[in-house]
Formats: sequence, C-alpha cells, structure tokens
Amino acid sequence: MCRMLCYLGPPVTLAELLLDPPQGLAEQAWKPRYQTHGAMNADGFGAGWYDPARSDTPALYRRAASIWSDRTFASIARLVASSAVLAAVRSATPPLPVHEFNTPPYTAGPWLFAHNGAIDGFAGEAGVRLRAMVTPRRAAAIEGSTDSEVIFALTLDALDAGVEPPDAIRQVVERIDAVASARLTMLMTDGVHAYAIARADSLFVRQGGCVTIASEPFGGDEGWERVPDGSLVEASSAGVRRESLDHRASSATAKEPA
Repeated sequence: MCRMLCYLGPPVTLAELLLDPPQGLAEQAWKPRYQTHGAMNADGFGAGWYDPARSDTPALYRRAASIWSDRTFASIARLVASSAVLAAVRSATPPLPVHEFNTPPYTAGPWLFAHNGAIDGFAGEAGVRLRAMVTPRRAAAIEGSTDSEVIFALTLDALDAGVEPPDAIRQVVERIDAVASARLTMLMTDGVHAYAIARADSLFVRQGGCVTIASEPFGGDEGWERVPDGSLVEASSAGVRRESLDHRASSATAKEPA
C-alpha cells in the first residue's frame, strides 16, 4: 500500500507540502494513521511537480528508499515551488521488487499517476490478462513490474482513444473488475485538473484557497472531508466535484473553494 497526495493551488515549496506539516507525507511514511494494509511506507517515494512556464510536462523525482533518508531531496524540496504537485510514499506489495521504476508517481506526457492498493493475482493470471489489454504503444513504455503502472497504461489507452478522464477511470475499473478483485484508490493529474477514486482505502479532500486530495489529513484534521468509498473526485481551481464511481448521476455534488 501507499500514502499519496495531490495539490492544486498557489505555489508552495515541496518541503512545505510534504516534509514540514505535522502528519505530513514524510511522517505518514513511518507512522500512517489510516492505512489498512502494511505498517510503514519505506520502499520508495516520489514527487512530481509542474512549471508551465518552462515545460508542458512535469518534473519527477523518485527513489527506491525511504523519504526520511534522502537528504538530497530535503535540500531540493526547500527551493522547488509549484502550484501542482503529486507525491507518494510506497509500501511494496510482495512479491514486487523495491526499485525506482516501481515507485510512484508514474508519468506520461502531461500526466502524473499514483495508485494505493493491489490487484489480487497480479503476479499470475490476472496480470497476464491485464497486460494483454494494453496497446503495444503503451506497453512499450512500461518500465517496472507493478500493477499500478499497468493500470496507468490502461488509463492512458482510454485517454488516447478520446475518452474523457472520469470515464477513462471508470472504464479501467470495470476492466479490472472483470478480471480480478482489487483495491483501487487512485490519483491522477495533468497539473490543472485532478481525478481520484476511493475504493477500499482512505481518501480525503480539503479546500480553502487550494485543493488537496490525500490518503490522510495532514497539518491538522480541520477542514478535511473524507471521500466515501466508491466515489470519484474531480478537482480544479474552480472547485471539487464528487460523484459515485458506478452511478454518475446519483450523488453528483459541486463545491466551490472557500
């Protein structure tokens, strides 16, 4: 399992967002409060961030080590600021190896992606069947061995086919469900919009001049709203929309940031 977050708002340094807050991602790596599988997240970490004035694609920093042990990242994080960040700390699902290629977030074009969960039987038949669904173009770009990267590739295939991001996520969930049971809490962003689903693990949203979607509250519990299991979240500077993952019209709500 993993802990992860996505931030959209006024520029903040990576340190202010990930390292400094009480119960922040760095603390969640060794003392998560809401994690249901695994006790620590010391098998790697990564952060992706955007600087639209310099590039259409995000920067990415990943290591197959604990976030608290990387002094280089700590020094970089105090100088790098961004208005859009996706970051994660990893607890590897056996038998998947600990390697930088297996560490979230994953990136392709403008997208960053992270997944908290596991597909049952991915090391066997389920993994073979799901990999066979990926187009050759996206399969060629898979570097690691995780179920997360295959989920991302399937999502990219749907986007390539012109499917809107919320429907692409729904489509991929349906394809996975047809193959195996799975825990599928996910985050994805293009630096302007963020999309997330909560399925079988914790997910929270906080608004107020910015939007943050995270596995756990940090910087205090005030202002955080838990995302109900089975929900899909869409976020941007205009606000947050939450609806049922399975029934779009049944529980759609729209909120503006305070």
